[in-house]
Amino acid sequence: MNNLDNLDDLDYPAFTTGQAADLLGVQQAFLRSLDTGNLLRPQRSDGGHRRYSRRQLQLAARIRVLFDDGHSLAATARIIGLEDDLAAAHDQIAELRGQLGNDTNQ
Repeated sequence: MNNLDNLDDLDYPAFTTGQAADLLGVQQAFLRSLDTGNLLRPQRSDGGHRRYSRRQLQLAARIRVLFDDGHSLAATARIIGLEDDLAAAHDQIAELRGQLGNDTNQ
């Protein structure tokens, strides 16, 4: 696999703090505060610099919307956790429905 193949990987840490901040339209301090608050944990380069993946940028964008709506850091973390739990439950329900559909056809 060459390095260009990594660009399709949502979890590949391709973006520096400056690049991530520019893409999201936020200050670099906002991203550092998410790391300090354990809400978003970027990987670190060999030199210790934060590196963000596309998945982490998507999460940071969700966090920004909730902050802009006036939610605190703790409330934002709770809301995102509940949204993720709900999405996982929906996925599990769909999988179980699929299994039930397959069982009735046998």
